[in-house]
Amino acid sequence: MSNQQIMKKNISIPAQDGYPLTGTYYPCKTKPSRLIVINSATAVPRQFYQHFALAMVSAGYSVLTYDYRGINDSRPKNLRGFKAKMRDWALLDMEGVLNWVRAEYAPEKLFLIGHSVGGQVAGMVNAAKNIDGMITFSAQSGNWRYQGGNQKLAVLFHSYFTLPLLANLVGYMPWSWFGAVDMPKGVATEWAGWCRHKEYLLGDNTLPLERYTSHTSPVLAYSFEDDNWGSKKSVDMMMGAYPNVERRHLDAKERDLKSLGHFGFFRTNAAPLWQEVSDWFDAH
Repeated sequence: MSNQQIMKKNISIPAQDGYPLTGTYYPCKTKPSRLIVINSATAVPRQFYQHFALAMVSAGYSVLTYDYRGINDSRPKNLRGFKAKMRDWALLDMEGVLNWVRAEYAPEKLFLIGHSVGGQVAGMVNAAKNIDGMITFSAQSGNWRYQGGNQKLAVLFHSYFTLPLLANLVGYMPWSWFGAVDMPKGVATEWAGWCRHKEYLLGDNTLPLERYTSHTSPVLAYSFEDDNWGSKKSVDMMMGAYPNVERRHLDAKERDLKSLGHFGFFRTNAAPLWQEVSDWFDAH
């Protein structure tokens, strides 16, 4: 099935508190009862996952992507003064999206893709407890101690200086200054605090961390040899919070790919690997 034959539509989805999130729905006409929700990485626009989403539609799955509050098409006109924390992306946005998907589409099978933070925090989401499975990509502990190579110093610097100082100075985190996407002040400062803690977000006792033990759905957790930001050690640390995890560590060179890193799995040059995802979902 060619991408031109696959329809998509932009939709508005209410978060758990009613905040409107912008999403894109890619319907599969052959097997509409199987649906994948993609939880993005930090400040990554949902459009980044389009080619991967289309491949999943071709494999027989409808797909929903969405932007967290304060990001891309789910951001207000002015980010200054916009109240949002990183925990809201899980407890309000992911929670609301999954509840809405069940009410709107009533899928017989519901799966999650969690990229980076999208896989880290899913264990706190009540509505995620009864999914049929989740695959995470580089869902790592963000603490600087567990990063590989020069990322130790980079994460240390960003978590103590760049994120909290710029966010407080500007009133939001101006990632666009560095070629990325801006995000709310509270998201940046909370994330920085987690990154400074040795146990990352698992050391924040104000979060409903007890919910991780209830997330008994099967989880396949990927890490990548050339991903220093999501090193094997850091992914092992974070994914240890889930009780039912299968680990898969990939070396790009062994798969005849130049690189994968933190984002490469979702780029088109990694398309030969995408069948692994649909095969795993098919098996569950």
